[in-house]
Amino acid sequence: MARPRKPLLSRERIVTAALALIDEEGLQALSTRRLAAELGVSGPSLYNHFTTKDEILDAAADMVIAKVDVSGFGPDGDWRRGLLEWARSYRAALAAHPNFVPFLAQGPGRRPAGLKMADAAFGGMVEAGWPPAQATKVCAMVRYFVAGSALGSFARGFVDDAAAYDPADYPHLGQAHLLAEHQEQVDEGAFESGLRALVDGLALQYQPVS
Repeated sequence: MARPRKPLLSRERIVTAALALIDEEGLQALSTRRLAAELGVSGPSLYNHFTTKDEILDAAADMVIAKVDVSGFGPDGDWRRGLLEWARSYRAALAAHPNFVPFLAQGPGRRPAGLKMADAAFGGMVEAGWPPAQATKVCAMVRYFVAGSALGSFARGFVDDAAAYDPADYPHLGQAHLLAEHQEQVDEGAFESGLRALVDGLALQYQPVS
């Protein structure tokens, strides 16, 4: 009886495995040797697809960013809708891989998906009438906001032990031990409130270029 064949090694399989390893153990866990072991292949096999670990990281970043929806920046010039939909989709993509956010936050570099996202957001804002210099700052501001939000949970930063919040020391944190229990409500609510405030504030500044 023929032995079952191992799945063929491919760029997609390598990148998927790298991302899974980062998700589970963090960026520091990724090495070509460890990745090869996870895939059940020899180290040199990876070099048929990627020359360096940095190339693998770039490909993984593009895989994540390719999932971000920028279609809200449509021909109707509704920059508010574009920003809201982009920011929500961007955060969802990053929040699925919090251990990878520090690398993603460095910017698009030469990565195609990252550059396409930047081009769509910046182009959508300029086409809606924002001066290029201001459009650049708006896109940077959204990236800062999204990356910070996706980096980790605010609610889970507080332990669920009421004894940790002695009212003599922390008179205003009597309910802090309940935050982790309501993580989604707190974190999602904070993101939405902040995003709405950001867009509303920009609307007050909006003076389209004729």
